[in-house]
Amino acid sequence: LLRLGIPDFKLDKDIVQRRVDQMAAEGVTFRTGVYVGGDELPADRLVNEFDAVVLSGGSTVPRDLQVPGRELQGVHYAMEFLVQQNKINAGETIPTGKRISAEGKRVVILGGGDTGSDCLGTSHRQGAEAVYQYELLTEPPTERASDNPWPYWPVVLRTSLSQEEGVIPGFGIMTTHLSGNSGHVKKLHAVKVQWGAPDESGRPQMQKIEGSEFDVEVDLVLLAMGFLCPEPTGLLAELGVKLDARGNVSNDDDKMTSVPGVFVAGDMARGQSLVVWAIAEGREAARGVDQYLMGQTSLPRVLAGALPRA
Repeated sequence: LLRLGIPDFKLDKDIVQRRVDQMAAEGVTFRTGVYVGGDELPADRLVNEFDAVVLSGGSTVPRDLQVPGRELQGVHYAMEFLVQQNKINAGETIPTGKRISAEGKRVVILGGGDTGSDCLGTSHRQGAEAVYQYELLTEPPTERASDNPWPYWPVVLRTSLSQEEGVIPGFGIMTTHLSGNSGHVKKLHAVKVQWGAPDESGRPQMQKIEGSEFDVEVDLVLLAMGFLCPEPTGLLAELGVKLDARGNVSNDDDKMTSVPGVFVAGDMARGQSLVVWAIAEGREAARGVDQYLMGQTSLPRVLAGALPRA
């Protein structure tokens, strides 16, 4: 993710390479281009050859847009767009027919999070004509609400650096369908929505606002609506690790999965989250591995649970 998923204008790859070089100097062996869980390195061989295994492959199944017209050309997942640009920045050549470019195009980004902002900044740098960013949820308040006190994460409106560069924003917008010409997307059709009180399950109820339908001309649609879970087939299925209700890998306080000697860290365990959480979980998994292999550990516990009382 750090190498290919985050744009250069947000994270200089020299910083990533410096840490990779440091780990290599400390004795870590890196093997790239290996399909783990397939014929090249099946799961049973992995657990038999190594005393401990840490799963840290991230949450890779993207949330899709289930509407008519999704199959049209010009509709892409955000990571397809971002990864390709990072590869180009690194000197890789992308064939013209496979290139996803925002140059001179009207772009709609669906999703108001960090990934959406990364798509926004990248679209600007590619020379997009106009960029819209639509979010399904209601626009957050500019100040903390009374039911959102410290130390909880402040649910307030934030403007990213990419958004400061220019964007046509929209909150409370749901895409109803896409339409096109000659197999390529040309319009995004949407309706405004409002959110009501939670139902019995605790989930807020969404209602369409009558008469609020609209459409926007578009050449490129980028889906930045988050990720559901790690890929359940392949390695996870071969290992037989237990998954939770959301499809993430279940684990105990030491980050060990249901398979002895197999640990998990980052988005594979907690679902889509932040890099800082992945770092913390990696350290916690390292502690668990040390405890498992040595019978004791002097490494500190990073994820200690609830905040200490004052």
